[in-house]
Parts: sequence; C-alpha cells; structure tokens
Amino acid sequence: MGKTVNKQRPVNLDLSTIRFPVTAIASILHRVSGVITFVALGILLWLLGLSLSSPEGFDKAAAIMGSFFVKFILWGILTALAYHIVGGIRHLLADFGFMEETMVAGKRSAIASFVIAAILSILAGVLVW
Repeated sequence: MGKTVNKQRPVNLDLSTIRFPVTAIASILHRVSGVITFVALGILLWLLGLSLSSPEGFDKAAAIMGSFFVKFILWGILTALAYHIVGGIRHLLADFGFMEETMVAGKRSAIASFVIAAILSILAGVLVW
C-alpha cells in the first residue's frame, strides 16, 4: 500500500494578497511585452503589405493610421517593444557578468529598466502624435 502524504501546509487562494518583488514584476512584464510584440508583428506586417500593394493601398493604410485609436494601439506596441528591448539588454548584461548577481543589483536594474522604458514610451508618444 502507498503512503499518504500529510498536506497541512497553508494555502493562499487570494492572489491580491501576494506581493511580488520588483524583479518578478520586471520578468513578468518582459514576457508579456514579448507576446505583445509577437502578435503586433503580424498586424504591422499586414499594414506594411497594404501600404506597398498599390497607391490605393497606401491611401487606405494612411487612413487607418490617421485614427486616434490606431495611434494609441501603435503607441502601446512601441512601448511594449521598447520595454522588451530594455529588459532583454538587462538580461544580457546579467548573463555576460556585467552586473552583480545579488538581489540589490537585480532590484536596481529592474527599476532602471522601468525608468528607461517609461522615457522611451514618452518618446514613442511624441513620435506617434
């Protein structure tokens, strides 16, 4: 007969009470921004194909890009791309040993990546509008 395992450990089902460290938030956002960038690639390639198909296609693409909603989506795509690049550079610097492998260095680099990505997001907004 098999042994029974005593499962008297605490179970936390209220996810709103969990406090993630800044490094975990940076990692999760890096993954999310990668997915957003991947999905956006298809949309942007479709728009590029439309604009290159004919002069009428270019006019359609220009009309699509004139909408506030589309500009907002484009700004979000550029923001996700900027964060993904900044987070990727952060990971590369750590992998190649240019950053200490301590929690303090991880927190500082995560906060720095947030600040740099925020600045790039503002610049992307200026570029789009």
